[in-house]
Amino acid sequence: MAELITVARPYARAAFESASAAAQLGAWGAFLERAAALIVDAQLAQLIGNPRVPAGQLVELVLELATATPPAAQPGTRAAAPPAAHLLEEQRNFLALLAHNRRLALLPQIAAQYEALRAQAEHIADVDVASARELTAEQSAKLKAALEQRLGHAVRLHARVDPALLGGAVVRYGDFVVDGSLRRRVERLAADIGGA
Repeated sequence: MAELITVARPYARAAFESASAAAQLGAWGAFLERAAALIVDAQLAQLIGNPRVPAGQLVELVLELATATPPAAQPGTRAAAPPAAHLLEEQRNFLALLAHNRRLALLPQIAAQYEALRAQAEHIADVDVASARELTAEQSAKLKAALEQRLGHAVRLHARVDPALLGGAVVRYGDFVVDGSLRRRVERLAADIGGA
C-alpha cells in the first residue's frame, strides 16, 4: 500500500498544481473523486490493463463518465454546468498520461492525496471520529467547534460507528489521536491491576 501511495504522489501533486493555477480546486477534486469511483467499479476494472482495449478509448470512457453532468437533485434546481473546454482538455491529458504510464488503477490513491493537498491549502482538517453510538447533531457541533479551536483550521468531521469501542469515541487527525473510548479505559484498568 505504501508503494502505491509513493507512486501516486507525483500525479496527485501535478493535478493539484494544475487545479491551483487555474483556480479549479473544487472541479478537479470532484473529477478525481468520480474517476476514482469508476476505476474501482468491477466492470471498468476489467478493462484496465486489458490489451484488447486501446488506452485512448479507455481514457475517453473514463473522461465521459467522470465529467457527465449529473441530473438536478430536486425539481426547480439546476444541474452543475459541464466543465469548460480547457478544463476538460487538461483532465483528458491527465488521464492519457496515467493510461500511457499504466497508472489508471492508481486513481483512488491519487484522488485521496489530492484531497489532502487541497485540505491543507484551504486550511481544512479532515478528522475521523469513531464512536460507540452515532453522534447527535449537538455532539458533532460541539466536537467540531472544540477541534477547530485546538487545530486552528476549519474541521470536516468523518464520523463512523464502531460498537467495539463499548462507549466514548476515538478522534484521529494525522498523528493527533485522542482515545476517549471505554474500551481503552478498561484496557488501562486491566493493565494497572495486572501490574499491581
